[in-house]
Parts: sequence; C-alpha cells; structure tokens
Amino acid sequence: MRVKKIALIFAGGSGERMANASAPKQFWELQGKPVLAYTLEQFQVHKEIDGIVLAAPADWLEYCTEMGKRWHFDKLSAVVPGGTSGQASIFAGLQKVRQLYGEEAVVLIHDGVRPLIDGETITKCIQCVQRFGSAVTVSPQTETVMIRETDGDRCRIVDRDKCLVARAPQCFPVRDILRAHDRAAADGKHGFIDSASLMEHYGYEIHPVMGPSDNIKITTALDFRIFCAVIKEREKKEQDGGSVGP
Repeated sequence: MRVKKIALIFAGGSGERMANASAPKQFWELQGKPVLAYTLEQFQVHKEIDGIVLAAPADWLEYCTEMGKRWHFDKLSAVVPGGTSGQASIFAGLQKVRQLYGEEAVVLIHDGVRPLIDGETITKCIQCVQRFGSAVTVSPQTETVMIRETDGDRCRIVDRDKCLVARAPQCFPVRDILRAHDRAAADGKHGFIDSASLMEHYGYEIHPVMGPSDNIKITTALDFRIFCAVIKEREKKEQDGGSVGP
C-alpha cells in the first residue's frame, strides 16, 4: 500500500521579533496574499503530497480556514491550534496527522515562514526519507563559522566546508517522530530548536538533502523584504518568458 506523504506546516508563532507588526509574520501580505499562503501553495501543487495539516495560533484558526478556502487549498485537511513553542506546535500537528493518516505516513515538517521552498526539494526530501528514514533540508554554510570557547574570551574557527545550515522541510515517519516527542515530554525537555535536533538527541540518524539557498526563514522585517524581492523577480522573469533561476 502506498505510504501517505503529509505536509505539517507549523505557524504557531506570534512574531516577537517583529514587535511593531499588527499581525504575526506568517500573515504579512504581499500583493494581497499572506506569507503562509505562499508556503502552503508549494505543498498544495506538489503531486506527491497527499494532505496538509496546519498548526496555527489559536486566535487565527478561523482566518487560516478561510484562507484555505480562498486560495483553494483542498489538500488542507485540518487546522489545529499551535503551542507556545515550535516544538509544541509540531507535536500538536503530529497528533492530528496520526489521527487522520496513521503512523505509517511520512510527514514533511515545514516552517510556515519558509515560503520560498520549491517542488524539486520537496521531491528530494520524499525520496530521501523513503530510502533512509529521515530527510533534513540543508544549505551550504557560506560564511566563516566560529565557536566560542568556554571561557568566553576566545574562539576557534570551524572548517566551513564541513558545515551545513539546517532548514526545512524536515521529514520522518510519523511513528518515529512521535516516539521522539513522547520521550522528550517524559524527560521534561521542551526547548529543542527543530525536529532534527530532537531526533538526533534520541539516537536517530539525520540524512541531509541539499536545498536552495533562498529557502530563507522570515524572522525579521529585512527577511520579509528579501522575500518580496525574490517573488517580484520571479514574476518578472516569468512574464518575460525567461527561466526562473538565476
């Protein structure tokens, strides 16, 4: 039987780093379309994605449901309230994924504020998790990386060629990722920065998938301006009949 591939989009944050914003960053709009809709669209149009579960702020559940209808996201099967952290929001979404699709499904966990993900990377992630049992999107580290020593007054440089930046999607069988979340809850560990960190902590192997360099996370107002510029450049190239790539 074909294993279901489900996108879990977590967008439960309140956007503290954009304190002056009237709405969380995932709901900022470009040309009348929220960032979150740009993100969902990439999974909606992908032929191998069977369903989408969205974890969103409790005060925005109705908005997200209406957004799904407005932009014709018919793969959006559930909108659930997120938690106070990314880890909590993902866990809430995973429980709904298990309820709707079972533990045999594969889940692609993705930030709602990473709208520049592309279909090719999604495909590579699906292939990788099917082959190895995990897939974490990464990009090359392009700047010098330094580690601060314990005394705080010195640092050492790490070989940049060995460094990768973890991004999203981060993909696992539902059974495995839920087992890791249950262990974290039992251990009282609630501060994992992402699913890859959680899985590695509990002994699971992490397999990288190289993704596009512009698969940025919109965390600040500058990130949002970069996103707007990328979208407008892509649209211009499409209108001119050229390729979308650089």
